Amino acid sequence: MSPPVRTKKHLGQHFLTDMAIAERIAQSLTATDTRDVLEVGPGTGALTRHLLQRTDINLYAIEVDAEATSYLRQQFPELAPRLVHGSFLRVDLPQLLHGKFCLIGNFPYNISSQIFFKVLEHKNSVPEVVCMLQREVAVRLAEKPGSRAYGILSVLLQAYYNIEYLFTVDEHVFAPPPKVKSAVVRLTRNSVQSLCCNEALFRQVVKTTFNQRRKALRNSLKPLLGEATASHPLLAMRPEQLGVAEFVELTNVVEKVRSGGSG
Repeated sequence: MSPPVRTKKHLGQHFLTDMAIAERIAQSLTATDTRDVLEVGPGTGALTRHLLQRTDINLYAIEVDAEATSYLRQQFPELAPRLVHGSFLRVDLPQLLHGKFCLIGNFPYNISSQIFFKVLEHKNSVPEVVCMLQREVAVRLAEKPGSRAYGILSVLLQAYYNIEYLFTVDEHVFAPPPKVKSAVVRLTRNSVQSLCCNEALFRQVVKTTFNQRRKALRNSLKPLLGEATASHPLLAMRPEQLGVAEFVELTNVVEKVRSGGSG
């Protein structure tokens, strides 16, 4: 069976054709906390074949395209019982994999952020993520405070994961070639079990402030604070100046003010 032809169903996927890079990505996964690994969007199986060669992991895969799924089942019959035809964004992960599992894949450019938000929902079950994605997004994930690239995903992911930018991937190793460079990053779950704040409010504070990132926090937080006033020094800053710890502190200030206290 010939490799599947790329269609709109692939959601922006560009297939990796350089096997040396595929092997390098596969070997970047340490899988130290669990043997179970889920590959997202295996496509034509460039990365899959190298992952299946690793005897230290149990590989699962989920592919949204029916033609690609059929091709993978014929090419890799040993994977077929653990290959799911469906969307990663919609699958019930606890039902598919019991306990902890690592995540790996060449993430489609236009849904990579949504994949990471789902990872955050299951952060206590996902100790490691290795992925290739648009370089701009990869830089943003690993960026530190003070940069224009630093944003919502930077804060939310760095709250729970250590993020390493591993290497850059050029356009010519894909079919069809994307218009931008890609990069491979590794996320490793840190030791944080609780942020010592209301974590739902923490996410809301981060998203609200970065949605108006040019404003001082005192102004961008008005949707959450209403007419309440607060005088905390952090409120004079802008969101890109705050690290995770400062956002935790800011969240506690917002919660205190909203409950009638003074910030």
